[in-house]
Amino acid sequence: MTQKYHSLQTSVMMQRNRLGQRMAWIVSALFVLMTLCGRVSQAQFSGPALGITTEENPPIKLTTDPAILFPAGRDVYLGNGDVFTVRIFGNIDYTPTVRVGLNGSVDLPLIGNLIVSDLTVHQAQDLIAQKLKAAGMFRDPQVSIQITDSPNQIVTVIGELHGIVPIVGGQRRLFDILAAVGSGGGASGLGATTVIVGGSGLPATASHVLTINRYGMAQPIVVDLGTDPAKSALINIPIFPRDTIVVPRVGVVYVLGAFKTQGAIPLQQNSPITLMKVAALAGGPGYEGRFNDLRIIRTTGTTRQVVRVDITKVINGKVPDPVLQAEDIVFLPTNPMKAAIKSGGLSTLLGIASVLVVAINQ
Repeated sequence: MTQKYHSLQTSVMMQRNRLGQRMAWIVSALFVLMTLCGRVSQAQFSGPALGITTEENPPIKLTTDPAILFPAGRDVYLGNGDVFTVRIFGNIDYTPTVRVGLNGSVDLPLIGNLIVSDLTVHQAQDLIAQKLKAAGMFRDPQVSIQITDSPNQIVTVIGELHGIVPIVGGQRRLFDILAAVGSGGGASGLGATTVIVGGSGLPATASHVLTINRYGMAQPIVVDLGTDPAKSALINIPIFPRDTIVVPRVGVVYVLGAFKTQGAIPLQQNSPITLMKVAALAGGPGYEGRFNDLRIIRTTGTTRQVVRVDITKVINGKVPDPVLQAEDIVFLPTNPMKAAIKSGGLSTLLGIASVLVVAINQ
C-alpha cells in the first residue's frame, strides 16, 4: 500500500515538473515569437515610401525696403460713401458738400458729374480745379477737400485676430491696431494702447508673420513680429486706411497613436520640422507602438496620401528623416499584445501562458 502511495506521489510530481517546464517553454516561446515577428516585419520594409520630398517649409520673403515699411506719407483714397466738402481759397461762396455715389461719382455745382472714386484727395483736388478753370469760373483756383464722414477710413484685421478699427488722422501704428482688435476690436477697443511686442497678446494659434494688403499696392507687405523687444521699433510700421492685416494661423502637425503625448505640435517659423523632432516633442514612441508601421497622412486638396515609415530605421539613421508639412497627421498604431503586456505586466503574460497550457492539455 505504501509503495502504491509513493508511486502515485512520484507520478504527480513528475506531472507538475512537466507542466512547469511547458509553462517556461511557452513563456520563452512567446517572447521569441514577438521578437521574431518584429524583426521579420522590419526586414520586409525597406524604408519611407515615396512622396515626402519637401526639403523645408515654404520660405517666407519678408519686406525689408524702408521706403515701403515707413513711407514718408500716404494720401487718402476716396471711395464710395465718402462725404467731403470742397473749398476754394479766398472764396466763401463755393463750399458744396457731396457724397460719393455707388458709381464712384459726385455732382458738383458749376462742374457737373465727376468720377472721384479710387482717386487720392490730392488727385481729386487737382481734377476739380481743372474742371473749374475749364468752365471759365476761376482763373487759378486753389481747391481743398475735407472729408467729414467716411466708411472707408478703416483698417480690417482678419484671421486669428479679426475686427475693424477706424483710422482718424491718416494713419496709426501696427501695434496700436493689434492691441485695439485684441482688446475687443473695432471702436470699443480703440482706447487700448497696449503695445504688442514679439507677438505677445496674439492667440497661441496665430503666426508672428503678418501680411498687410495695402490699397493701391500690387505686392503685399510681409512683416515678422519676432521675439526681441529691442527691435520692436523696426516692425511697428504705420498702418493706413483701407489696409487689410492678415494674421494667419500657424501650421501644426497632429500626433496620434502610441506616443507618450498626443495632440497638435506647431511648426517653427521659417524652419523645417521632421519626424524625429515631432517624435521628440511628443515624448517619444511608446513600447506598445508598431514601430515598423508608422503612418504619415497628408492631405493635398481633396487627395489623401498615406506614407508608411519604419521609425526605428529613422532613429538609427538607416533611412532619411522625413520632413513634415502643415496639417500632416503622424499616426503610430498600437500592437495589441504589447499593449496588453504594458498594461498588465508579467501577470498578463503568465495568464496567457496558463490558457495555452490548458488548451494543450485538453
